[in-house]
Amino acid sequence: MEEQQPEIFTLVELHYSDILQLSSESIFDSPIQERQRLESISRTIMETLGPKGPGILSVTGVPNASRLRRMLLPLARKLALLNHQDRKRILKEHRLGSDVPLKSLDRNVSSFAMKLEYSKGSELVQNMTSHERDLSLDINLEEDGGGKRRNDFENLCDAFEQLGQLMINLGILLARICDRFIGGHELEQSLLESSTAKGRLIHYHSVLDNVIIQEKEARQKKATTKSRPKYENRKGLCINSGVPPVEAHQLNTNQTEADGMTGLSNLWQQWHYDYGMFTVLTDPMFLSSCGSRQTLEEWSEIPQSNEHETLSLIGHTCLQVLDTHRNKLVSVKSSPESFIIQVGESADILSRGELRATLHSVSRPRKLENLSRETFVVFLQPAWNKIFNLQNHSAQRWTDSDARETGDNRPGMRSQCKLVGDIQNRIPPLFSRLKDGMTFAEFSRETTKQYYGGSGLQSNK
Repeated sequence: MEEQQPEIFTLVELHYSDILQLSSESIFDSPIQERQRLESISRTIMETLGPKGPGILSVTGVPNASRLRRMLLPLARKLALLNHQDRKRILKEHRLGSDVPLKSLDRNVSSFAMKLEYSKGSELVQNMTSHERDLSLDINLEEDGGGKRRNDFENLCDAFEQLGQLMINLGILLARICDRFIGGHELEQSLLESSTAKGRLIHYHSVLDNVIIQEKEARQKKATTKSRPKYENRKGLCINSGVPPVEAHQLNTNQTEADGMTGLSNLWQQWHYDYGMFTVLTDPMFLSSCGSRQTLEEWSEIPQSNEHETLSLIGHTCLQVLDTHRNKLVSVKSSPESFIIQVGESADILSRGELRATLHSVSRPRKLENLSRETFVVFLQPAWNKIFNLQNHSAQRWTDSDARETGDNRPGMRSQCKLVGDIQNRIPPLFSRLKDGMTFAEFSRETTKQYYGGSGLQSNK
């Protein structure tokens, strides 16, 4: 039976200028009409991130974000397709590591990680809240002053850190706004006490990326190839690793928007909750593995089977969210070059349920197997020694939110309810991983164990 396709969900969108105003003390001195407008936005934030919302929103208009994103994201694929020794050297030069086995030739994801420091705490927020502030990084990878082409990875570390700092700042400002609505300073203070976040540059492989990797490995072993070969897949499409980026909003074809998005199968990343506080992501970039100068419109018109199969990804992120309040699977759409922010389980715990963690996955479009997905993610978390006090929490709420049966037998809803139940059965319940008095470090270890350990629910998935 074919899986039911998720409905399309366009994220609530905030502008960075409103985030600045909402997080500033000057909000209280604003004219009455402006205060009312900002209070309405604040309520929208809490409704979106709260128990009855999807737990995810987007932010546009962050200064300098666009150029940093456009410089950094294509480097994810370049790194992924390097031979192992060259990649190892470049990662060492730029202080990057990885949390996936990069020697595996058939991996679906390549991830490049760095610990991001923000020890100055509130000073960071003050210094980064000006629209006029410019960053020192000169992003021009085409030529240097003498007309010589620069190294592709020359600015990798700087771009990684600077884009990461923008995203950290955004998460701290959002925590401050949520604190004002909830009362107290628990969320912002927990982030400032941590003073570190994890940045991760991620390349989600196309089917043909793995052909490139395997062929490069084979050539390196033989060391006898005299000319650079072309690789062709079973549909006769040429692979070229130097293709310029193709943005999601440029993918304009004429089938149903949700076609090819799936609930349980064909996933780049399995269903899970993030266990930190906030996850900040760039809107993804999609790269074509097809001919170097071929436009996506031209490529999508090439028959990919016996029939004319295409997919519209206008604004799609390939991010799927399970709206547990409505028991609905939704496919997320966002504005180009926006930031996406998700709630993690630590924010759910520290806010005493005023914020609700986002259950999500990353789908792999079935009919665009020559597209890869590039994104940059920053995971904001409390300090490792942060203690979770559950005395004022309702254990019943967590039991209810982790319920595995939806009980909705309306016509047309049974398959959706079964899919929701199947997804939830892959997730270790929060109340089984969290105990009163646990530190964040202990909670993260237990969460990882129950997801991916030897007897974990996703250990072999």
